[in-house]
Amino acid sequence: MRRTLLKALCALTLFGATVAHAAEVHVLKFATLAPSGSTWMKDFDAWGKELAAKSQGRLVVKFYPGGIMGDEPDMLKKIRFGQLQGAALSGHGIGEIFPPARILETPFLFRDHAEIDAVRAAIQPAIETGFRTNQYELVAWMEVGNIHFFSTKPLASLDELARRRIWQWQGDRFIDAFFDANGWSPVALPITEVYTGLSTGLVDTVVITPLASIALQWAGKTPYMSTQPVATGIGAVVVSNAFYSRLPADLQAVLKSSGAALSQRLIADTRRDDLKSLAVLAKRTQPMAGLQSVNLAEQAALSRKTVGILENAHYLSAELDRQVDAALTRYRSGRK
Repeated sequence: MRRTLLKALCALTLFGATVAHAAEVHVLKFATLAPSGSTWMKDFDAWGKELAAKSQGRLVVKFYPGGIMGDEPDMLKKIRFGQLQGAALSGHGIGEIFPPARILETPFLFRDHAEIDAVRAAIQPAIETGFRTNQYELVAWMEVGNIHFFSTKPLASLDELARRRIWQWQGDRFIDAFFDANGWSPVALPITEVYTGLSTGLVDTVVITPLASIALQWAGKTPYMSTQPVATGIGAVVVSNAFYSRLPADLQAVLKSSGAALSQRLIADTRRDDLKSLAVLAKRTQPMAGLQSVNLAEQAALSRKTVGILENAHYLSAELDRQVDAALTRYRSGRK
């Protein structure tokens, strides 16, 4: 009788432990610069609800929007210390994890979004491997929009930027290299301090997307905008490998499968709303006359030279860059 009772108690204990494990809640603390109510946060909120529903409440996302966790380098530091488990990053943050992916932000490399999509699809496996090797799981790819120049005063030509107080994201080696190639001496600031910098005159020119300029309220300080986009800003939704590896296999599958749909939604919504923002700003800003006739061939050649410099500095990957060139050539040949 005692032996039977002992077996029953053991079985009950194991069953209880199994139920407790199955019901364990995993909280993903997730930071982003995207302000509450922005296009990006609406998509992230929907993603969080989707994860909670598909996991029966076992995977919950706690969002920290609007830069309340600091600039992107601050977010990554908090992830390393375990205070956060994930983040939405722009190119600057991506460059802190896997710099070679920033080849997709090369100024004047692509002619349109179709070229970007084709090339990104070709190198996506390499990007995912690069993130994983550097202790992050890439959940979704995103964009922040087409990058333009915005300024507090008219600009006669690109040469005039050498005398301007142009903002550079503090610590961004990629942008610094392209600014240096053009002979510009930027003012390095965290993105969280740019609005104040525009208000005080510490900076008078920025490179940003129309959607972001409105979301971050920079548009009210910069009445002049270039009509020619420079590049398309990239972005990524990531979680730390430490968090991802602790998830049960079924929750890993839920998180990864949700990323594909999230990526499509983020890219489509960003492109749509960036165009809407561009139309709004076209009515409220004046075009920079000096940038109406930028020599695209000359700028593309300068970009190519700068890419070579970044390859030699081991910031970009010569092998991955060759894959990008080959994919772009194949796509353009197919178009013809």
